Amino acid sequence: MSNLILTSQEIAQFRSQLAEYSSALQALDMIEDCEGDIEDAAISMAINVGQSPTTSENWLDGLAKRHRVTICEPTYQEDLLQSNIAPIVAHLIYQNQCPPLLVTPVVIYVLKTGIEQFCEPLKYKKI
Repeated sequence: MSNLILTSQEIAQFRSQLAEYSSALQALDMIEDCEGDIEDAAISMAINVGQSPTTSENWLDGLAKRHRVTICEPTYQEDLLQSNIAPIVAHLIYQNQCPPLLVTPVVIYVLKTGIEQFCEPLKYKKI
């Protein structure tokens, strides 16, 4: 899979949505510094918070999957389908299961790769 790149317009849009979350704004600054490359920025962020990420393509995907149950709750799924990331970012920061700096790239990764596809495995578990 090729790297996920945010345009400066997308970064500006997310900045306005996440204006009250300093860790989210810091994450967006780092994504911007990496020329919009979400995965490169996430690896830098992980190192910043004392984690040891691998540089493999699937590192961010693996991190996102650890939060799949929460991200795929119907309310948050609906928000993400509308490109509204603030509610799930706020919830994940509040839950404190993921370093706050990494919450924003995780949520944007899910948004950019497709929320339906990301949540698909959970549909089968409910049966």
